[in-house]
Amino acid sequence: MLMGFAIVIGLVVGSFLNVVVHRLPIMLERAWRADAAEAFGHAPTSGELFGNDSAHDSANDGLPARYNLWLPRSACPHCGHVLRVWENIPVASWLALRGRCSQCGSRVSVRYPLIELAGAVCAAGALLAFGPTGKALAAFALCATLIATSAIDLEHQLLPDAITLPLIWAGLLVNLAETFADLHTAVIGAVAGYLALWCVYWLFKLLRGVEGMGHGDFKLLAALGAWLGWTALPQIVVIAAVTGAVVGLAATLSGRMRFEEPLPFGPYLAVGALVTLFSGTPLYAVFAWGN
Repeated sequence: MLMGFAIVIGLVVGSFLNVVVHRLPIMLERAWRADAAEAFGHAPTSGELFGNDSAHDSANDGLPARYNLWLPRSACPHCGHVLRVWENIPVASWLALRGRCSQCGSRVSVRYPLIELAGAVCAAGALLAFGPTGKALAAFALCATLIATSAIDLEHQLLPDAITLPLIWAGLLVNLAETFADLHTAVIGAVAGYLALWCVYWLFKLLRGVEGMGHGDFKLLAALGAWLGWTALPQIVVIAAVTGAVVGLAATLSGRMRFEEPLPFGPYLAVGALVTLFSGTPLYAVFAWGN
């Protein structure tokens, strides 16, 4: 019964994560455009908020002025059909509707059930790994956040400060009780995580004259260091680099992406973090034993 409850909670949280993935980039774009308009000394117009040719132009998609993670109710982005209760049931609704809007028949991305299933898997995994404890709840919270950041990065090549910065502080607060690492190790992990990729960024820029990664990657690795400690960082980076290289090479050889096309690094950092969260740090253990 406890496992069933965890799976249901994971599905529900996964459904909310879909809202975050879809709405947060739009909310950030609104804020950015408003700030840019105010910088020119006048109140922002609708066109300045969304851009005349933007997919988020209120004249084209009907987005209301009050738009956040809670309001308005979930609706089809194509026709504006407000989803009924039975159309909001995680995974089951998508399967029942065969991945289409019940009103206009437009396709609903498979991302929605996949994120919901990922939430369920992470909730079940946290319960199995840590039992019915506060540590399991914290682990699930980290997993859910990584799911959202990964999906946003894949779709928009963006790791929002609205997620990564609170994640750093949350990791430090969680480890006040030495949940995943002692506070000393967590603080060093946050600093080392940021500086490690910051140094790579500037080295790449000095050698090649272009940016090799986004600043959001620094902050995400800092957050992972705050949660899991500095000893987890080498393993996370190795897993992320290898996974990203394999996926990038496969996508290039299959013609799905060009060699020079940027590859979001956040999802692979998340993969490294999840592996480390549930398996520990055998890479660091081997290194420490060898010394």
